[in-house]
Amino acid sequence: MKVAVIGCTHAGTAAIVNTAQLYPDAEITVYERNDNISFLSCGIALYVGGVVKDPQGLFYSSPEQLAELGVKTNMRHEVIAIDTVRKTLRARNLATGLEFDDMYDKLIMTTGSWPIVPKLEGIELDGILLSKNYNHSNTIIEKAQQVDRITVVGAGYIGVELVEAFQMNGKQVTLIDGEERILSKYLDEEFTTPIQQSLQDHGIKLALGEKVSSFAGVGGKVTKVITSKGEHETDLVILCIGFRPNTDLLKGQVDMLPNGAIIVNDYMRTSIPDVYAAGDSCAIHYNPTGKHAYIPLATNAVRMGTLVARNLVAETIPYMGTQGTSGIKIYEDNIAGTGLTEDAAKAEGMDVETVLINDNYRPEFMPTFEQVQLKVVFDRATRRILGAQIMSKMDLTQSINTVSVCIQNNMTIDQLAFIDFFFQPHYNKPWNFLNTAGLQALPKTIVHKETVTV
Repeated sequence: MKVAVIGCTHAGTAAIVNTAQLYPDAEITVYERNDNISFLSCGIALYVGGVVKDPQGLFYSSPEQLAELGVKTNMRHEVIAIDTVRKTLRARNLATGLEFDDMYDKLIMTTGSWPIVPKLEGIELDGILLSKNYNHSNTIIEKAQQVDRITVVGAGYIGVELVEAFQMNGKQVTLIDGEERILSKYLDEEFTTPIQQSLQDHGIKLALGEKVSSFAGVGGKVTKVITSKGEHETDLVILCIGFRPNTDLLKGQVDMLPNGAIIVNDYMRTSIPDVYAAGDSCAIHYNPTGKHAYIPLATNAVRMGTLVARNLVAETIPYMGTQGTSGIKIYEDNIAGTGLTEDAAKAEGMDVETVLINDNYRPEFMPTFEQVQLKVVFDRATRRILGAQIMSKMDLTQSINTVSVCIQNNMTIDQLAFIDFFFQPHYNKPWNFLNTAGLQALPKTIVHKETVTV
């Protein structure tokens, strides 16, 4: 069996390693256009901020390690065309320019995503950078050392983590986003308001509800970001607007979402036999809505990549879908979320209720106790849990993984009230705060139906 894999980051590495282990006789060839593989891009802010000293720790595989598994890795090779009917691909060696054809029995598309770059006046100016791969991170670190004022465009996870890292390195930082709140795709207002206050307390300038219209510069270098509400002087700009799937190679050949994300079945196969896909190039099955969605996360990628290998020859293990569970640490606050926020649920046209609790995570008779804020979103009619968010100075983020399992298994808010959790004063209260949220959501009255005996 000849297997071709295009792209080798999270999903690609998982697919390659598992394929090599499961099918030792397979001939596996990898095409990667970068000069490195398996870079954990979610560690960029930690690297930029100096928390991670050795960037090699952000790589979890290498061409040498793959070679030990019998895998041939073509680095700095870009696949420029795929013929899914003939089962051939055409690749270009980026170092020599040489082009050649290859054949496959099974094709694995793990081409990932790429940052969205808006077509704005001045976008070509020096000092406007992207944040996606290892080379980007090195450029950011190098350029940031030479400047005082840094502007980050995009207040998602990466943008917020970067402004914190820059501020901790003594920079003057501005965060711009077209939405009125930061992290609006991940958290409701009850959580973003205190986070925004924390950023401002640390001296970060928030320019929210502002859409970037252009960039201005002097001598070919960026000096201003011009928005719908004014101008922001700067020495460096990092674009963190979002990502789009890298799927042009299969455009018109396999089923995709409107944004180009490849649609796969429960076994990671595309609409064409013998063509599989995983990771940021794919749509996922989003359990809270039951629909396909585009949620590029490393956790989704490694699971999907592993499942590609498991299902490459026969359909053995189906994909369970995802809740889009994620977490972030911003200064002292530990934050995590899963499933739908209240805003997202309403945008989907869903009729939901919510419960919000603020409690101490363990008994007040203990020497210390931190407050935890928890919000759970559930369907009004079925009472099925659809999402949750948590924030605390104490790291209680693992509780969101528990709620993720609840959503996965279609549990209700009423069941959450009575799930069996252990009690130990060092860690929690007799009623765990997840139980407390469920209890608070219980109906306040019970309607009895009289039984008539004849």
